[in-house]
Amino acid sequence: MTYTLPEDVDRRRFLAATGALGTVGLAGCTGGDETDDGGDGTDSIGQIGSGREGRGLPGGTPIAEMPDLEGELTVYSGRGEFLVGDLVEYIDEQYDDFDLTVRYAGSTDHVNAIVSEGEGSPADVFYSVNAGALGALASEERTRSLPSEITDLVRSEFRTDQWVGTSGRARSIPYDGDEYDASEIPTDIMAFPEEFDGDLGWAPSYGSCQAFVTAMRLIEGEEATREWLEAVVESGISSYGDELRVCQEIADGNIDAAFTNHYYIQRVLDGNPEATIETAFTEGDAGAVFNVAGAAVVDTASDPTLAENFVRHLLSAEAQDYFARTTFEYPLIPDVEPIGDLPTIDELDVPDIDLTKLSDLETTIDLMRDAGVEV
Repeated sequence: MTYTLPEDVDRRRFLAATGALGTVGLAGCTGGDETDDGGDGTDSIGQIGSGREGRGLPGGTPIAEMPDLEGELTVYSGRGEFLVGDLVEYIDEQYDDFDLTVRYAGSTDHVNAIVSEGEGSPADVFYSVNAGALGALASEERTRSLPSEITDLVRSEFRTDQWVGTSGRARSIPYDGDEYDASEIPTDIMAFPEEFDGDLGWAPSYGSCQAFVTAMRLIEGEEATREWLEAVVESGISSYGDELRVCQEIADGNIDAAFTNHYYIQRVLDGNPEATIETAFTEGDAGAVFNVAGAAVVDTASDPTLAENFVRHLLSAEAQDYFARTTFEYPLIPDVEPIGDLPTIDELDVPDIDLTKLSDLETTIDLMRDAGVEV
């Protein structure tokens, strides 16, 4: 998709005070490819929704203080257009001499395309839904090293010298706050389901869930993961098509707790602030994995400096505030706070795991099926 710049754009105008970036409806963001399953995107501009009223200017570095973008750039985006289209269009509109083309497809599809296109690939930047795809492209030696002034903007576990995270999502335990107190939710993912007496739900065919089980396999070992999966199946866990639906089932009182990414809870609350769904986190285990979306400069970039500066814009104050307000993800710049009653990244007890290994879903799916999970 090619965005056309409107005329008379004042690119130095910092609109965050009035909600510079557009808001779109959201429904899907997987740990594998981001399928963006549905969504009721709107054309509204502004800071709206649960926990966002009165939100002030974000911290971090505004676009006005970043290097100008000038020239032609092609971005292969594994993040869906309805999810990040307003953001990249906003960046595009700031510069009269910037010609941005965005191609949307699954992150894995883009990795395969760049590899097959070889030295003739038109891709300058690869924008991925997860670290696994970024790592896969880097392992094919199809990325360029990023300067430290970009990578150092985020914590070391959320970047390498080849790619940098731009926003994050934490695994969480959504639960019915009317039926359970926070102290009744196990802080050890392996304690489920034995130490929780309620009805559970999940979306085992969803990439995020499969990445979570992959993390368990890497941390706990294959046999322990198999036993956990078998116990979950035996408990009668309810399966759904996606994690937003799982969280809605909790809000509707049909199940008591589940395993999902954190932002689906915020999306339910955005639609119904009175919903009794609450958020809990496990500690230092697969249930607390923190994955990131991120970007890399492709080795065939025609103007590597322009590509690097575009990646830098994804870490701008405006972009990071967009991720917080619109996608309900965790901003990775410390000066921008997440939306909702959530702990900061520093307060989360995240396991020490190589995020790029979460892309090994095939082994995980085989294990899930062997354990009786319908995937």
